[in-house]
Parts: sequence; structure tokens; C-alpha cells
Amino acid sequence: MIIETPSRQRVLTEAAISLLKRLIATPSFSREEDKTALILEQFLTDQGIPFTRKKNNIWAYNAHFDPAKPTLLLNSHHDTVKPNASWTLNPFEPLVEDGKLFGLGSNDAGGCLVSLIATFCWFYDRPDLRYNVMLAISAEEEISGRDGLELIVDDLPPISFAIVGEPTDMQLAVAEKGLLVIDCVAHGRSGHAARNEGENAIYKAIQDINWLTTYQFPKVSPTLGPIKMSVTIISAGTQHNVVPDACTFTVDIRVTEQYTLEEIIETVKANIGAEVKPRSIRLRPSSIPIEHPIVQAGIALGRTTYGSPTTSDQALLDCPSLKCGPGHSGRSHTANEFIYLNEIEEGIQGYIAMIEQVVG
Repeated sequence: MIIETPSRQRVLTEAAISLLKRLIATPSFSREEDKTALILEQFLTDQGIPFTRKKNNIWAYNAHFDPAKPTLLLNSHHDTVKPNASWTLNPFEPLVEDGKLFGLGSNDAGGCLVSLIATFCWFYDRPDLRYNVMLAISAEEEISGRDGLELIVDDLPPISFAIVGEPTDMQLAVAEKGLLVIDCVAHGRSGHAARNEGENAIYKAIQDINWLTTYQFPKVSPTLGPIKMSVTIISAGTQHNVVPDACTFTVDIRVTEQYTLEEIIETVKANIGAEVKPRSIRLRPSSIPIEHPIVQAGIALGRTTYGSPTTSDQALLDCPSLKCGPGHSGRSHTANEFIYLNEIEEGIQGYIAMIEQVVG
């Protein structure tokens, strides 16, 4: 009788799914990831992999790391959003049903994270790699926090290119929009609402908002499309009979590589009357050339390329980066979030097959 030994990929897949279940069962809201960080530390320790931790970020290098070689970074995050009120399942109970693993963070981005960890383990001991392979598990991605990946980028060696794990159905997001958030204040003059007094700041804000919602930046990205501006928060007034002297509103701007964030800010300032204050200019657009070997490796496996409208930790990396991972983006942040178990298995297989073509 011949007993078939499970393949190493199958063993890694089972370990990855088991790890994801433990992560789901442990709340890890942004800025509160300390307990999942301990779970991840223990997993790497059990695999015999040394690591470094800074706050709730963890990173590790392949066993034969050589500073003379270029370096591939594998990155995903272990924080989650908070569950919304529409959940009917326990968001912290890893439930498997009909081939789906339910739980908060299962799809965004737990499946990607454990698949990349398994992929890192696959390449960890290889002495023959043309590239170093390193793993960075980041915190605070969901809030673009400064104690996430941004906290450790200066501690990492130069990165030649990166794969960022986010749910893309394992398709290749070769470009990603940046994010610019601006807070605006339209100023008026207070007065009594019953008399013809004052200048209503709401009316001034409406004029500005009309421009923001109709203006089109002339240059359109071939991969990411047009820049999109959305007014998402507004506040004014203290009581019904007082003309408000200030109206505040917030604008979410999804940025392409066609303009710098500074150029966009200047364009907005030149066309609206409100005071404009950007929250930050950190989250810039990111991309990787179609000709890059990792993209070509994915295309050879039948993957398609596209531009992503959402923002991830890619925005904090100063190197070519590809966003790719198991799971479907439309399930992220939804009630009863889930990932198919076979998506994790196929994710690990896909990552390994792509990376092998470049680093092996």
C-alpha cells in the first residue's frame, strides 16, 4: 500500500487557512492589532523564521538574504474595519459553510495575507533565488495610519518591486489611484434669518460644491481613468433662525498619475471661494509597467490587467508595485464577509507560479 505524502503547497495551504481562522477569531481593528500581531509572531516562530516587530508591524527576510541582490517585498495588512450593523453572523466566529470561510477580515485582507505568508514560507529557504524575498505585515491600512507601513519603510532595505495583497480575484491591478482629502470652509456673515441680514455660508458652499461635482480635469489616465472628486461630509448652522457664518465640507479626491497632488490642490483653490486645507499629501498614485517581469508572468498565467480605483498601502511605497490577491473586492467591508477556501489555495498557487518566473 502506497501512502501519498501531502504536497508542501497543500500543507502550506492548510496552515494558511488555520492561521486565517485564528486571525478572524481575534479582533484587530485599526490601531488595536496587538493580539493578531502576537498570533502572527507565533506562526513565524513555529516556522523557524526570525522577524522584527515595530508597534504592530512585522517583517522578515528570506534565510539567504543577500544585500547585493534586488529585493521583492510581499505586503498585506492584518487590521480590519469594524463590523457594520447588518451582520447576521458572529463576525469573530470563523464559520466554514459551502466552501466559504465567513468572518470579519476574511476577504479584506486576511485571505491575501495568509496566502502571501505561505508564499514567503515557500521561498524562505531557497538558496538559489535571483532576488531576496521579504515579508511585511502592516497595521493601520484601513485608516491609512502613520503607525502602519509608513512607520517601517525607512527600516526596510531598498525594494526593487512589491506585491501588495488585496482582493483582486488574483487579477493584476497595475495602477492604483491615490487619495487626497481636503477640508474646506466657506465663510459668510451671520445674521437673523427673518431679516435680509448676513451672508449665508451654506449658499457659498453650494456654489463651490457645484464646481467640485461638475469639473473634469482635462488629462485622463489610460489605466485609471479620470480624477474623481466627491463631497462626502458637510456641516453648518447652529439654530434655525440664524444665518450661518461658516459651512465646512470635506472632499474625497481619487487621484491619477496625470497630476501631482499639489497641482490638484492649486486647481481647487483657484476655482472655489472656500478656504482649502489638505489633510495630507502622502497617498500618491502607484503603478508598475506592463512590461515588468512580474506583470508578464501573471499575464502568461491568464491574468488580466486593470487600474484600481481604491487606495492601499501601495501609496506608501516608493517602488513599482502590483496589487494582486485572492478574494473579491466587492465583498470587502460588507456584512457576513467571506472568502472561498479554494480562492486561498489558488492564491497561494498563483503567487508562487508568478514569483517563480521572476526570482527562481
